[in-house]
Amino acid sequence: MEQQTKVAQSVRGPNGVKLTLADLPPANISRWVTRRKAEVVAAVQGGLLSQKEALRRYGLSEEEYSGWERLYSTYGTKGLRATRLQQYR
Repeated sequence: MEQQTKVAQSVRGPNGVKLTLADLPPANISRWVTRRKAEVVAAVQGGLLSQKEALRRYGLSEEEYSGWERLYSTYGTKGLRATRLQQYR
């Protein structure tokens, strides 16, 4: 019997608006602003895509993504600011 995994069609984004796969940043993104980081973290946490898919799609390391996730969970979107990184670590 084939194992089926349930994938969410949409999740609540960081600003409270519905987020779908089409709303996520493009795979070839080169400039990561806080909103885009938060959208990827929300998509993974909500089950829209797996962490493994996010890492592959965006060329992220596990360490980089887990840092985003930790900062987002603790400080929200503001924690993902590169200019404030020293304050949050």
